[in-house]
Amino acid sequence: MSGPKGGKRLAPGDTIGILGGGQLGRMLALAAAPLGLKAHIYCPDRASPAFDVSAARTVAAYDDEAALAEFADAVDAITYEFENVPAPTAAFLARHRPVRPGPDVLDIAQDRLAEKAYLAEAGLPVADHVAIDGLGDLETAVASLGAPAILKTRRLGYDGKGQAVIRSAGDCAGAWEAVGGAPSILEGFVVFDCEISVIAARGIDGATATYDPARNTHRDGILDTSVVPARAGTEVERRARALATTLLERLDYVGVLGIEFFVAGDRLIANEIAPRVHNSGHWTIEACQVSQFEQHMRAVAGWPLGSAERHHDAVMTNLIGADAESWQDILARPAASLHLYGKTEIRAGRKMGHTTALAPKTGG
Repeated sequence: MSGPKGGKRLAPGDTIGILGGGQLGRMLALAAAPLGLKAHIYCPDRASPAFDVSAARTVAAYDDEAALAEFADAVDAITYEFENVPAPTAAFLARHRPVRPGPDVLDIAQDRLAEKAYLAEAGLPVADHVAIDGLGDLETAVASLGAPAILKTRRLGYDGKGQAVIRSAGDCAGAWEAVGGAPSILEGFVVFDCEISVIAARGIDGATATYDPARNTHRDGILDTSVVPARAGTEVERRARALATTLLERLDYVGVLGIEFFVAGDRLIANEIAPRVHNSGHWTIEACQVSQFEQHMRAVAGWPLGSAERHHDAVMTNLIGADAESWQDILARPAASLHLYGKTEIRAGRKMGHTTALAPKTGG
């Protein structure tokens, strides 16, 4: 291996810096430890749950260049647990240490319009859509695309936030108010049979690995369950994995990426990408030889990717808000594994943990 400061590959004992201190950062830090790697979390929130399991922490704003410089000097490579890391933060850090995935992918993932354009250029089918910068644009677009349609802010929306459903032309004003008049995108409504997601990874040597697609269901705009096998059809799932691999290679990507698809008959429509480990891949912790979290840390360290093979069927269920209060009942289930994220305050719509139930492996 080459040296950790100037080379591409890290060595056991080196430190990976993680921007963001939520549950994904927490699980990345947990996955690093068995590999002999350390995690250093950078987050402005003093109550970040990832701090509980990390070797080091920095509590500072994302625009504090002095703190960022000290952070960069203390780590050997850097990654992030959420895609809304300010672009100047990632660019600043990239001048000091390898940032994986590269900061350029954030420009795509942070803007739904740019994301749709990139996916289409890469050959992935996407829903009909129109850029919206004002109420007049919205009214014209609804007349063109028809209703129902979905209005989404171009930036910062997640878990159903920053979205409004338009069921008729009369809903335009209310929908525009609901998204705060922010630059948005109107997407034509997709009639689909199910939603699936693919978790895929690429190393610095260009090697790739894809996990079995998961079938996802949502509750109040938030992921509720992910089930493998997805049973979306062998050919559909093969193409979904192939499209994910194509995207990784086109992006010259390093790390784990999640991509969501709508399945309509034998058609796939790409919904969105996440340049990070993904909620719909949590089942890999128990059901695969190498979890998405270990896979990501291997890639960021410049190490060989591990097997993405699934050895069990799995049902991952998010514990949202008060769901987490049933932790004792979950522990009593023989086939279930419980993950609580260490968040001290239970709030409606907040992801507090998840549980994964395993069963003997069956075919897709």
